[in-house]
Amino acid sequence: QVRLVESGGGLVQPGGSLRLSCAASGFTFNNYAMNWYRQAPGKERELVATITTFGRSTNYADSVKGRFTISRDNAKNTVYLQMNSLKPEDTAVYYCNAVFYLSNYWGQGTQVTVSS
Repeated sequence: QVRLVESGGGLVQPGGSLRLSCAASGFTFNNYAMNWYRQAPGKERELVATITTFGRSTNYADSVKGRFTISRDNAKNTVYLQMNSLKPEDTAVYYCNAVFYLSNYWGQGTQVTVSS
């Protein structure tokens, strides 16, 4: 059974930090590129960050460049999103996504709220 379980979301003040984790099971993790998406209320889901199978390449949305870092630990079947200098506009549900050819898996999401 394929599972992607996000954790680490919560309420944080502007300028603060959070680290999201996504634990994967049920598939060969290191075959999959991993992505973090987010969806704010009333907005479309957007791609935040992506990392290749062994972490050699990463890409970020312009809105988070220099503030967010995606990483992965293939030994632990886990992908992370370190979020620093958080802004109110980062408030959203954050989703973990695994992609390999036609296989595309999603987690249930974790809420991140940036507010004073």
